[in-house]
Amino acid sequence: MNFKSNKYFLIIIVVMLFSCVKNREFDVPELVCSDSDFTFIAISELKNMYNGDTFQIQEDLVIKGYVISSDKEGNFFNTIYFQDESSNPSGGMQIELELRDSHLFFDVGQQILIKLKGLYLGKSNDTYKIGGVFTSFGNRSVGRLPKNVVFDHVLVSCEPNNGIEPTLIVISGLNDAMLNTLVVINSVEIKQEELEKTFAVKEEETLRTLVDCMDNELVMLNSGYADFQSESLPDKMGTATGLLTKDNNQYQLIIRGVNDLEFEQERCEDFIDEFTSPSIFISEIADPDNNAGARFVELYNASEESLSLNGWSLERYTNDNTAISSSIDLSEYEISGRGFLIISPNSEEFKNVYGFDADVAVGTNSPADSNGDDNLVLVDPFGSVVDIFGIIGEDGSNTNHEFEDGRAVRKIEVNTNNAIFNSAEWLIYNDTGADGTINEPQNAPLDFSPGVR
Repeated sequence: MNFKSNKYFLIIIVVMLFSCVKNREFDVPELVCSDSDFTFIAISELKNMYNGDTFQIQEDLVIKGYVISSDKEGNFFNTIYFQDESSNPSGGMQIELELRDSHLFFDVGQQILIKLKGLYLGKSNDTYKIGGVFTSFGNRSVGRLPKNVVFDHVLVSCEPNNGIEPTLIVISGLNDAMLNTLVVINSVEIKQEELEKTFAVKEEETLRTLVDCMDNELVMLNSGYADFQSESLPDKMGTATGLLTKDNNQYQLIIRGVNDLEFEQERCEDFIDEFTSPSIFISEIADPDNNAGARFVELYNASEESLSLNGWSLERYTNDNTAISSSIDLSEYEISGRGFLIISPNSEEFKNVYGFDADVAVGTNSPADSNGDDNLVLVDPFGSVVDIFGIIGEDGSNTNHEFEDGRAVRKIEVNTNNAIFNSAEWLIYNDTGADGTINEPQNAPLDFSPGVR
């Protein structure tokens, strides 16, 4: 073969090689949009067809939906999520199918038409699914629709793609009506403990945590095969857009790519929800002569605004003990303005005697179960004693802080707490009348006023 022949032969080989090159650009088919006459049903109607078991749809029906997921960056795989409207959706669901790079065929915002006849409908983790069928040990569930029939069932609408408007929400506002729709969560950041981590552990489905300035949390679900798996989590605050799903009663957000996290603001300062206040104090302690089961301790908030008791505790020093005998953590409670918090060691008996429920039910031998010669201390979130009844280390018997078989009630003119016990702030009833107290045993319910000042 001469040089000239060799030259032409090489050209032919090169042309043949390049004609065999396949990439995502060359693989995209020309999809023709469809405006055919179909019998449409709403996504909500399709969901109502589900009766608890995966089944095959026999009716010649079609649903419309707007694509809201994308596998472009690998965080979705063989799944397309869609919702019923491009904005303000009332619901969404997913179709499972054997189709890689589905974003090249069905882009975000594109309206698709899904021919339902022959597909299977099922539900798992609060997500309604359509697709093929998967059978395991005789049980059917929705599986991937085979690739060779995908385009027989999933069609592109001729409606122009005007994009998707995610539903703007905060973590505390999430609800089940938003499941399987596109949402944008406002004012969130990555949890402090996870800032040094990547989006996902390689080849493992990984949970990361979004948190807002009120310490509300939302799980972010990332694939260990995503293109951004090895990237570091952002250290700013902003908005997070993604698909809202649910697993084991826990909301989860699946982003489509790193651009769904627009974190450009400075992070929240540590949210402070622990406060001290001079307005919260012990207002009544009860040890009824006729019924030890009707004992209680009452706290009062003299201010006009509700106050959180996060970090607060009530402590009891029994008799002359100098060590705490028992304690109640009040963190989960708050007291409304000019309101009370009533603590009972016997909630059932309290209701029987006084006719309403105590706010806090605790056990016997707790700070609310004193027999009248103990000392009580109210401690704020910072460990400071802010109010006290009695003198720690002194048994109350025959003293100015004994309320055995009686009652200790704060005088109406007292409106602030006091870290030093002052008997002049109290009216104290007992069975001895020692040291300025009143020898007048008290009987429940008539001699007591829980919830009234």
